[in-house]
Amino acid sequence: MRAPIGVFDSGVGGLTVLAALRRHLPHESFLYLGDTARLPYGTKSASTVARYARQTARVLVDRGAKLVVIACNTASAVALEDLAVHLAPLPVLGVIEPGAAAACAASPTGRIAVIGTDSTIRGGAYERAIARRRPEARVLGRPCPLFVALAEEGWCEGPIAEAVAQRYVGDLRRTGDDPEAIDCLVLGCTHFPVLRGAIEAAVGPEVILVDSAETTAKAVHQVLERKGLATDAEGPGDITLLATDGPERFARAGARFLGLPLRPGAVSLVDL
Repeated sequence: MRAPIGVFDSGVGGLTVLAALRRHLPHESFLYLGDTARLPYGTKSASTVARYARQTARVLVDRGAKLVVIACNTASAVALEDLAVHLAPLPVLGVIEPGAAAACAASPTGRIAVIGTDSTIRGGAYERAIARRRPEARVLGRPCPLFVALAEEGWCEGPIAEAVAQRYVGDLRRTGDDPEAIDCLVLGCTHFPVLRGAIEAAVGPEVILVDSAETTAKAVHQVLERKGLATDAEGPGDITLLATDGPERFARAGARFLGLPLRPGAVSLVDL
């Protein structure tokens, strides 16, 4: 089925999910919508985020999406169930469940840390998703809000990124045989994969990092195969990028997250 996969986020962070999707599904085409006019979602009420999610997802569906990916932790936490009902029978996937599943599989001891925005950590969605799979797991939530600003400014490497990472997560580094130390860290925000190097340096090589973007891409692949929605195209798929505000800025910042150069006119403006 050659229809595109729809992906949406409040801004450019979800492009890390799109990048992972492209690596795993190079023949699929993608339609990405960044709701930049109304970001961030993390400061909004759950009912408002759910309403925004319905509106953005509807744009993707009206443009022919065969599956929708919520590439936003906040929207995944509060709007996934609602969207699954609203868009049925179209498949809808979020980033939290695949990330939680991967953490449960990767952690030898069940001592897992999750880093994310204030709203994601405060909402506890990762903790609940992990607890459903491993009730004995001990989960530490750690808000790291400055990581978002660093990622958007492109300060992903060097002394500033390293210092902020050390301040946020340096104390999670495993030392000796401490039985209480974490052994797995979930990057619970789509902005965070671009800071992976600084985060890894802060926590050390003994801690396993789980990228929800990668695990979401694998989950999407499985759903496409199971439901017979995978494309039969043999060449590389197309990417269509949409934004609700500032398409030129979206293109500049988005290139870092997508890992591809984007010309100023590559992003089209849409009105919800």
